[in-house]
Amino acid sequence: MLQIKEIDEIQKRLLMEVADLHKVPEGAFNIRANGESAMRNTTANIDIVSKENGSGIDIKIKPGTKNESVHIPVVMSQSGLKEVVYNDFYIGEDSDVIIVAGCGIDNCGTQDSEHDGIHRFYVGKGARVKYVEKHYGSGDGTGKRLLNPGTEVYMEENSTMEMEMVQIKGVDSTKRDTKAELKEGARLVVHERLMTHGTQDAYSIYNVSLNGDGSSADVVSRSVARDQSFQKLDLCVTGNAACSGHTECDSIIMDQGRILAVPSLEANSTEAALVHEAAIGKIAGEQITKLMTLGLTEAEAEEQIINGFLK
Repeated sequence: MLQIKEIDEIQKRLLMEVADLHKVPEGAFNIRANGESAMRNTTANIDIVSKENGSGIDIKIKPGTKNESVHIPVVMSQSGLKEVVYNDFYIGEDSDVIIVAGCGIDNCGTQDSEHDGIHRFYVGKGARVKYVEKHYGSGDGTGKRLLNPGTEVYMEENSTMEMEMVQIKGVDSTKRDTKAELKEGARLVVHERLMTHGTQDAYSIYNVSLNGDGSSADVVSRSVARDQSFQKLDLCVTGNAACSGHTECDSIIMDQGRILAVPSLEANSTEAALVHEAAIGKIAGEQITKLMTLGLTEAEAEEQIINGFLK
């Protein structure tokens, strides 16, 4: 293990929020704190190497690696810090791994804090990957908490990737830009959960290209816009072969929130089967009434419904 500096209490709390880490994780990990690598560990099958220019890390997973995990969370507790980090994942053939990322920003100052993480995944033939990315903001300062993640996924034949993308609190502005290219037999599943409040804005963009016969994608976004916040959800699947694709935007709008959902499909093959769905609406009054008959206040009933919706 390489330890550069101690993790403070605020950073420990952020790690619990974005990566469910209550202690140093087992397996391979790289913890980045306030713009520097704070802790790192590698294993016999998973290597983590800093890029020569210092702009990020390369994560190399050997072919056939099974039941191992990689944690690469980022925490920021310094107001005014802005960074762009490039992390590249090379996932060997026939491996089966879990990758946990995410960023937490605590800003108690007057300057904006920003982390832009660019993640590129090269998924080998027959590999299986579960990727979890959580974003979280806190702090009582007037400086904003800004997160702009970029994700690129390149999937070889018969590989599978499941992505869980979560942002439910404290991020003032975000642009989430994800693209994926799938070869023959590859399968991509995306579950996004997003909540905005106050005057926050969030742009969530997905572009998935199904390039090989038998490839498939299921991209589902669930979101809640509260107060005066704004969301734009832009989900596009392009079918270039005998493939199947599905996109779904399901949103709850509250208060003076605004949501723009733009699901789109492009078929460039007569064998492409593509479907999209979109729904935006308020919480049904009968749902609240039913929970209130069980002893909950109206506010408690709303929270219960939202929590269940975003699970």
